[in-house]
Amino acid sequence: MCEEYRRKVIILFDDNTAHNLDSSTSTTLAEPSTGSPEASTPEASTPRPQSEMAHHQDDKPATTATTEDFASALETFTTETEEAASQDNVLKGTVLKLTATHVVVDIGAKSEGMLPLAEVLDHEGKPKFQPGDEIDVMRDKGQAEEGYINLSHQKAQRLRAWDEIEKAYNEKKPIEATVVERIKGGLTVDILGARAFLPGSQADLRPVRNLDAAKGQKLEVAIIKLNKKRGNIVVSRKQILEEEQTEKRSKTLEHLEEGAVLTGVVKNLTEYGAFVDLGGIDGLLHITDMSWGRLTHPRDLVNVGDQIQVKVLKFDKDKQRVSLGFKQLTPDPWLDASHRYPVSAHVSGRVISVTDYGAFVELEQGIEGLVHVSEMTWSKRMKHPSKLVNVGDQVDCVVLSVNPQERRISLGMRQLASNPWDALHEKYPVGATVEGRVRNLTDFGAFIEIEDAIDGLVHVSNLSWTKRVKHPSEVLKKGDRVKAIVLAIEPDKRRLSLGVKQLQPDVWETFFQQHHVGDVLHGKVLRVASFGAFVEIAEGIEGLCHNSEAVDGNGQPIHLEPGLEHDFKIIKMNPEEKKVGLSIKAVGEEASRTEVEAYKHPVSSTGGSTIGELVSWKRAGNENS
Repeated sequence: MCEEYRRKVIILFDDNTAHNLDSSTSTTLAEPSTGSPEASTPEASTPRPQSEMAHHQDDKPATTATTEDFASALETFTTETEEAASQDNVLKGTVLKLTATHVVVDIGAKSEGMLPLAEVLDHEGKPKFQPGDEIDVMRDKGQAEEGYINLSHQKAQRLRAWDEIEKAYNEKKPIEATVVERIKGGLTVDILGARAFLPGSQADLRPVRNLDAAKGQKLEVAIIKLNKKRGNIVVSRKQILEEEQTEKRSKTLEHLEEGAVLTGVVKNLTEYGAFVDLGGIDGLLHITDMSWGRLTHPRDLVNVGDQIQVKVLKFDKDKQRVSLGFKQLTPDPWLDASHRYPVSAHVSGRVISVTDYGAFVELEQGIEGLVHVSEMTWSKRMKHPSKLVNVGDQVDCVVLSVNPQERRISLGMRQLASNPWDALHEKYPVGATVEGRVRNLTDFGAFIEIEDAIDGLVHVSNLSWTKRVKHPSEVLKKGDRVKAIVLAIEPDKRRLSLGVKQLQPDVWETFFQQHHVGDVLHGKVLRVASFGAFVEIAEGIEGLCHNSEAVDGNGQPIHLEPGLEHDFKIIKMNPEEKKVGLSIKAVGEEASRTEVEAYKHPVSSTGGSTIGELVSWKRAGNENS
């Protein structure tokens, strides 16, 4: 500032200025001899009269005035220069008070100024100064209301910090900044008291969604643009991070090779894995390489920011791609699974998944087994595994089988309870009468629940001795309580056969005991088929009269229709198949034979027969045969 002042003074007194002053002075002194011939005479050097002296006294004020004008101009210039210089001076002031919008500062010499309150707020919006505190300020252009001087605290801070900022800019060194507030397009940061602009695109390596969260944070930034004349400062944090990343990448690449174990930081999570920062270069840790067991999402194992050790599985130097593994740091638990989980061993685990066909149980990290729905309970009625277990439940199981090659373990839960089918023979021996509720009807029979987890099947053929039942719904309804006879038990197949008709005597058995081939019975035609007619010969007993047997004594066919009644002769009986063959023709033959017998053996008082009668009976018998 002093140098500038000296330069301006020198300019003020340049050669032209001196020449003008000399000319002015010469002209003023030569004025008395102008047009006077006596001036060159010796008398001119003699003392002049008082009138001439007066004339010279009149000329003296003109010379003095010129000198005073120069002094005045010099004083004015000096004042303006000092005022201009004072605008660049940092003043020490004292805070008098804080208003809603300004800070009133006493800068001495009975002068007070005002500066915007926003210039002294911290990142939380609180004033950094209170009344009585000293504050550095600079004069600002213009004048505030009521005669206050416009002041600026930021300019004072910037001026004091400018040397350090300019040094960091020239030497391309980072400098510490504190985030003050969020503004349009980025952030305002404080560097040694000076405000700078941090664009949002330069805040990080990747776009930052929430810049408001950065308030109050201290960051290392690089000065990327500097305009001292306008007081503009633009900084970048991204540049610092890129330089650090480049340096880290170079060091990481020196040790990066397949099989190497490195420490990294989880940078990002996706559904298929996690990206790990190994130091300037990212690697993908796929979800299948995170755990020997099953993971639904990478967050089940790691979170963003976690520091973990990983193994390099594959490294593509050309594409700079790195595949990482975490589970490879520990031995595969399936290698000795068959020794640690032998068949029939009792184990405990946590349910990690429930499906339609069963539940997966984690026995240890990386080892899980399946409890099939059929192995959960002895009952067949469980519709879904979720009715018995839920995710997170701790359950006890029995190892049923182990297959390390396919990484499978079959588990059972019902094996921990006694099998009710094993004691079924003792509780319900064959022939015993049981009672239960009709639980379900099918095309082939009805399932009867006789106790919890024990169902018996009544086949459609065992519902009635006499009625031809096409569907069990013709006899039973769901929910009915019925009695039945135990017909057979198969514990290994979990089958129980029941019969309802067995509660009543077998009408067929009675019929076969009371009737034989050759008996003639009166029957009623029930239905007609192409090959013959079905005839009811007793209650619940049907026989078949074939078309060849439905003829009269003259050999003429008899037309049988439902509802017609005839005498039928039993010509065939099959107790095992419960079949009876009937004939109308045989009835006529039986009648003829009876007549012949009556003829052959007439009622005689003597009770004897002649030889002629015997011969005639013999001949008649041969003809009939």
